[in-house]
Amino acid sequence: MASDDDQIDILLIEPNAADTRLFTEQFKDAKLTNNLHAVSDGEAALEFVRQRGDYSETPRPDLVLLEPNLPGKSGRDVLSELNGDPELSEIPVVVLTSSDAEEEIVKSHGLDADHFIRKPVETEEFIDFVRTIEDFWLAIVQKSAAGD
Repeated sequence: MASDDDQIDILLIEPNAADTRLFTEQFKDAKLTNNLHAVSDGEAALEFVRQRGDYSETPRPDLVLLEPNLPGKSGRDVLSELNGDPELSEIPVVVLTSSDAEEEIVKSHGLDADHFIRKPVETEEFIDFVRTIEDFWLAIVQKSAAGD
């Protein structure tokens, strides 16, 4: 996992190209030390984290931002596979929800994400979203540093 001095590799799993563009722009504008990678479906997400196929040369992500409603393999399936693989279960996953009901649906399937964050809808909300992700990441870094 990256230290707080290193760049963070974030994998955004988002099927909506416009949302992906907004996420990318806001992370860049926030000047976080990160590399934001994006895929649009569950199959690509699993290939990315396992560093297979087209993603064999990509870094394993330090943090995953997961939209649960994906084409093909659902976000719940992706989360289940990540949680079920000892090597991948260490990667923190933030599930992007559009409502409290969606968060409850994910939880009702017995899947455990590290964090749930309401997905921003308006451009202004992306600024707060990026700050929340940064705070979440800093909490993880501090927790792992305390555990060393």
